[in-house]
Amino acid sequence: MKSGSGRTQTVVWLVEDHEDCRRMVARAVNRVGHLVCAHAFGRCEEVLAALEREPAPDVILLDVGLPGMNGIEGTRRIKARAPATQVIMLTVYDDHEKVFQALCAGASGYLLKTADVEAIIGAIEQVLAGGAPMNPRVARLVLDMFTRLAVPPRKDYGLSPREREILEWMVQGLIKKEIAERCGLSYHTVDNHLRSIYTKLHVHTRSGAVAKAVTERLL
Repeated sequence: MKSGSGRTQTVVWLVEDHEDCRRMVARAVNRVGHLVCAHAFGRCEEVLAALEREPAPDVILLDVGLPGMNGIEGTRRIKARAPATQVIMLTVYDDHEKVFQALCAGASGYLLKTADVEAIIGAIEQVLAGGAPMNPRVARLVLDMFTRLAVPPRKDYGLSPREREILEWMVQGLIKKEIAERCGLSYHTVDNHLRSIYTKLHVHTRSGAVAKAVTERLL
């Protein structure tokens, strides 16, 4: 997105009901030259109202435990209105059920509130590069959760050999630039393959594609 000066900036919205935390995170985001925290809300309802009257941001940092509508339901509604917006959950919860619900709702990352501001900024950078940031403890919970899920019959989604290769690199955690280097493809070509993969798997996010690949053992 473009700022008023014409400089390209990544627009971030923050949703956090604790004022001190909200102020601290917003200030940290605004200290990074190419990031701007355009709004800091206290409730999901305020975000949804803002999406009705102005362009969606690139990234939303969203607390799970909010008054009124919780962050998981908020994520579901945000992604329905702004599918290109990346949602990173910030929460004190680290149980597998909430992690699973957040990913199913369309979250691109999941960080505990104990993360420092540098980790939060790093998570923003990671989702912009095509990654899915999670702290190690949450990542372990996700892997444990997937191993406990019943495995449905394998489906044929019509993925090409190249798409299956790219999906496998995604599951291993590589970002688009790294996948392009491994496959000897241009960044633009990899991006086109990713769009095709999302369409065939009926998902809208990287985390959704990875979750389906793992739970349905597509690789």
